[in-house]
Amino acid sequence: MIYTENTPNPNALKFVSKNIFSEVGVQEFQKKDEKKIQNSFIKNLLQFDGVELILISKNFISVKKSDSVSWDKLRPSIISEINDYFEKNEKPILIKNQKENEEIEDKENDLIIKQIKEVLDTKIKPAVSKDGGDIKFVSFKDGTVNVELRGSCSGCPSSVMTLKNGVQNLLRHYVKEVNNVEAK
Repeated sequence: MIYTENTPNPNALKFVSKNIFSEVGVQEFQKKDEKKIQNSFIKNLLQFDGVELILISKNFISVKKSDSVSWDKLRPSIISEINDYFEKNEKPILIKNQKENEEIEDKENDLIIKQIKEVLDTKIKPAVSKDGGDIKFVSFKDGTVNVELRGSCSGCPSSVMTLKNGVQNLLRHYVKEVNNVEAK
């Protein structure tokens, strides 16, 4: 059973199921990278008219669409594709050793970066994932934390407010070296 949840971004919907979608954490896929993607389920979703971005998490898929197509047209096709996948497969869409867009782990053992990542992972990511998005640490330099907003957060009208009023304030509170947060 697949159900949808609205997100703060009117062009993004969260598709939720009891099935596990990803064993490898949160992964984002964009239409512009379609040729490099090998996972057939992801390729199929990206080929739907109007689909721009897919974020796959453990228990949901967030889909961002263009203004040119309505959710009334797109939603049933996506739900059908997800149901079809799980009728034919017992394993998650993203499984270990199949991780695409492998992320290079930050090699720095800097205490400040560890603290920033801890706050992002425990305090911010859970809230952002409720809205069908994700936030990824990019860098820290001269008091500024750079993050990447993904999924429904990417291009969301309220993401700047969330970034400054939520993420920045929390990071400043828990990590005194943080002065500013910017989205990449």
